Amino acid sequence: MCTICVYGASSEMIDQDLLTSAYSVGETIARRGDRLLFGGGKYGVMGAVARGVLENGGTALGVTPEFFRDAGVLMEECELVFTDTMRARKAYLEDFADAFIVCAGGIGTFDEFFETLTLKQLGQHKKPIVIYNRNGCHDSLIAMLEELIRGRFLAQTSRGLYAVAATEAEVFAYIDDRQRRNIYHKDGG
Repeated sequence: MCTICVYGASSEMIDQDLLTSAYSVGETIARRGDRLLFGGGKYGVMGAVARGVLENGGTALGVTPEFFRDAGVLMEECELVFTDTMRARKAYLEDFADAFIVCAGGIGTFDEFFETLTLKQLGQHKKPIVIYNRNGCHDSLIAMLEELIRGRFLAQTSRGLYAVAATEAEVFAYIDDRQRRNIYHKDGG
């Protein structure tokens, strides 16, 4: 069993296809017998992935800062862990995930992705990070990463820190490949 952390938007205002595909990611996590680790929200991509997991017999753990407890935005159908701060929330997600999927999202998703990527670059973990570029939703992010490599702000080898997947099948194939090759360890080493 793999604990998969999914980063994604909390907005319901995004393209419906991105929400539908997020639900499908959740279905697949449940079908595989993996566990979802996510930000605890019931809306947007976060909520869609969690519903996909929970409605298909899987398990999900939401991690959220205490200040969201009474905001009416949490997926109360799953187990929730409360942290003191957003920073503590990200640390929990990073520490307890075996792999990361970056679905469609905004500034919060980018914050989570870049912190996870930075920690991997600094050798703090070897866990797979997959950018799920559904219908090109992350084209600008990927272009920015390539520009940083061209400008030598990132090393050429930085491309090896993450994968880009256009389909759900590619997302899970990458994670499975890393598990088979034992490229990462649960303890992050």
